[in-house]
Amino acid sequence: MTSYFSHESSYVDAGVEIGENTKIWHFSHILSNTKIGSNCSFGQNCVVGPKVVIGNGVKVQNNISIYEGVEIEDDVFLGPSMVFTNVVNPRAFIVRKQEFKKTLLKKGCSIGANATIVCGVTIGEYALIGSGAVVNKDVKPYALMVGVPARQIGWVGISGNTLEFIDNRAEDAFAIYEIIDDTLKATPKTRE
Repeated sequence: MTSYFSHESSYVDAGVEIGENTKIWHFSHILSNTKIGSNCSFGQNCVVGPKVVIGNGVKVQNNISIYEGVEIEDDVFLGPSMVFTNVVNPRAFIVRKQEFKKTLLKKGCSIGANATIVCGVTIGEYALIGSGAVVNKDVKPYALMVGVPARQIGWVGISGNTLEFIDNRAEDAFAIYEIIDDTLKATPKTRE
């Protein structure tokens, strides 16, 4: 008896760990030695692994392949048909599996539909990557990134909303934010 749901059209290979209440929908394939946390959701036509690590509460929309070398922390959102790469200079006739680059998505970040994440980057906590953007360098926590190549056009809060600053300070329901040396510092609000 499993503690997760996998649609009958999907495949889960041997040697996979999947947490409670995770849902894997139509035509998806989870490859061996992949670890997926609890309360995740994988839409239609997703491929994950092998050897991928995914945290808790991750939402993976339709048509996404998550390749070896990708690590995803808790509460990350991956929009429909976004793309990961795992080799910088691929050639069909050269095997470069030993050259897979690590890509790290930190807690709470969101990747928009049809965005491309070039391998070897780290996307900071709660950053938001706009739809169709191409990320080819590291992204700061809370950064709002758009375009090809992606460039920062602002800051977002934990809420995912664009922050409006007065004297380098802003807030949302979750935290108070301050810009210090071109970096955003968040001080969580106490929740009652």
